[in-house]
Amino acid sequence: MSSIQTLIVIAVIIVVVLIIAFMLIMNRKQLREIEAIDEAMDKIEKMQLAQDIKRLDKMDLAGESLTTLNTWRKSYQEAETSKIPEVQHLVESAADQNTSYHLFKARKSIKQAQEIIKPTLEDAQNTKAVFTDLLESNRENQIQYDALIKSYRETRKTILADSFEYGAALDTIENDLATMESDFEEAKNLSSQGDHVEAKRVLTKIKMDLTSLKDQLPKITEAHHQLNTVYQDQLRELSSVYKEMISQKFYFADSDVLGKIKDIHDEISEARGLLADLKVDELAKENEKISKHIDELYSILEKEYKARPFVEKNQSKMLALISHQQIASKNLVEKLHHIDESYELTHGELDESRKLEKEINEMSRQYTVETQRIADGKGVYSEIQSSWLAMLDRIRQIDDEQKRMSEDVDGLYDSENVANDSIKQFKQEVSLVYRRLQRRKLPGDPDSFVQMYTLVVNEIGHVDKELNRVRINMEKISDELIQISDDVERLKREADDIINSANLVELTIQYSNRYSDKESIQRAQEKATQLFQYDYNYKEALDTIATAIEKVEPGSYQRIENSYYSEKNK
Repeated sequence: MSSIQTLIVIAVIIVVVLIIAFMLIMNRKQLREIEAIDEAMDKIEKMQLAQDIKRLDKMDLAGESLTTLNTWRKSYQEAETSKIPEVQHLVESAADQNTSYHLFKARKSIKQAQEIIKPTLEDAQNTKAVFTDLLESNRENQIQYDALIKSYRETRKTILADSFEYGAALDTIENDLATMESDFEEAKNLSSQGDHVEAKRVLTKIKMDLTSLKDQLPKITEAHHQLNTVYQDQLRELSSVYKEMISQKFYFADSDVLGKIKDIHDEISEARGLLADLKVDELAKENEKISKHIDELYSILEKEYKARPFVEKNQSKMLALISHQQIASKNLVEKLHHIDESYELTHGELDESRKLEKEINEMSRQYTVETQRIADGKGVYSEIQSSWLAMLDRIRQIDDEQKRMSEDVDGLYDSENVANDSIKQFKQEVSLVYRRLQRRKLPGDPDSFVQMYTLVVNEIGHVDKELNRVRINMEKISDELIQISDDVERLKREADDIINSANLVELTIQYSNRYSDKESIQRAQEKATQLFQYDYNYKEALDTIATAIEKVEPGSYQRIENSYYSEKNK
C-alpha cells in the first residue's frame, strides 16, 4: 500500500470517528432536552389544577370571582385536552427517534414540543397563582375585614368621645364614617355571595379611606384648636391691648389695627370652611397665613410699646443737644464771617457752615413738630425714635465737621504770623547773599545770578504785598512761600558756586604760571581771563584753565581744588 493510500485510509477513519462522536454527543444532548420536557409536564401535573377547580366550584363563586375562575378554567382545559397530549406524543416520538439515531427527526420533534410546553407551563403557573388567590381570598378577606372593622370601631369611638375637638369638620367626618359603614356592609354581602374579588376591592378602598382619616385626625384637631382657641385668644388680646394703648395716647401709623383684626376673623371663617371640607393641606397654608398676620399685628403694637420709653427718656436730652448745636452752629457762622473779612476761605467753609446751621435748625423744627404730636396724642413713637436716632447720628457728624472747620480757620492767624516772619527772613537771607558777592569785589555778576536774584526779590515783594491786603488767601501764600524757600536756597547755591569758581580760577591761574612757557597754557590763561574779567562767566573760566593744567600736569587741578575746600572748611 502506497503512502497516499495509507493517508486516505487514515483520513476516512478519522471522519468516521468524528461522525460517531458527533452522533453520540447529539444523542445525549437531545436525551437531556426530552427529560426536561418530561419534567415540565410533571410540574404541571403536580400543580393539581383539576382539584383546585373542584374546590372552587364548591365555593359557589359569583361576580368577578366567577368570571376569573371561568377564564382560567378555560386556559387549563385547553392545556389538558390539547396541548399536553400533543407534547406527550411529540416527546414519545422524539425518544424513539433518538434511540434509533434518527437524530434530525428527533431534533424536529423536540423543538416542536419545546415551543408548546414553554408557554403551557407559564400559563399553568399563572393559573395556579390565580386559583390560589381565589381559594385564599375568602379567608384573607375575612381576616382583613375583621382587622378593618376593629380599627374602624376604635376610630369611631375616639371621634365620638372627642367630637368637640373637630369643630366644623365633625359633620364631614361622620359622613365619611357612614360611608365606610356602608362599604363594610357591601364587602360582607359580596363575600357571602361568593364575589371575593370585588369584596377585596371594597376592603382595599375601606383601608385607604380609614388610613387617610386616621392620618388627618391629629391635623384636624390641631387646626381646630388654632382656629377656635389660639387665634381667638390672640385676637382678643390684640384688641384689648390696642384699645388700652390708644387710651394711653399711643398712636399708630397704620391706625386701622381693629380693621386688620376683623380681616383676620374673616380669614378664620374661610379656614373653618376648609376644615369642614377636610381640605387639610389647604387649611395648613391658610393657618400659616393667619399666624403671620397675627404676628405682624403683635409686632406693630410691640414696636410702639418699646419705642415710647426711649422717646420719653430722651425728649429733654434731645432738646438740650439740638439747642447746644444750634448755638455752636450760629457761633461758627459768625466766626467764619468775621474771619472771611480778613482771609479768603478757599474751601467754602462759610457756605458749608451756613448749610450745617440750616440743617440743625431744620432738626429743631422737626423736633418741635414731633413733640407737639406727642402732646396731641398723635405721635408715632417708633417713627419718632427712628427720627431721633438719625438726628443723633447726624448731629455727631455735624459737630465733628464744625470742630474741624473751626480748628482749620484758627490756624490762619498763626499762619499769617509765620508768613510775615518768613518774608522777613527771606529778605535778610537775600540781602546777605547780595552783600557777600559785593564784598568779593568781582568784575561783575553773571546773568543767571542776576535773573535768579531779581526773581526772588520780586517773589518776596509779591507775597509781602499779598500779606498787606485786606483779605488774605493764606493757602495761596503758603504755596508761594514754599516756592520762595526753594528759590532762596537755589540763589545761595548759585552765589556759592560763583565765589568758589572765582577763587579757584585765581588759584589755578597762579599755579599755571609755572608752565607759562607752554603755548597751550598761555592760550588758556588768556581765554580764562577774558571769561573772568569781561564775561563774568566764572564757571567756564575755571573749566578752561583747569582743563589746560590737567593736560600738562595730570591731577594738579584736583589737588588745588581739594586744598581749597579743605582750607575753606576749617
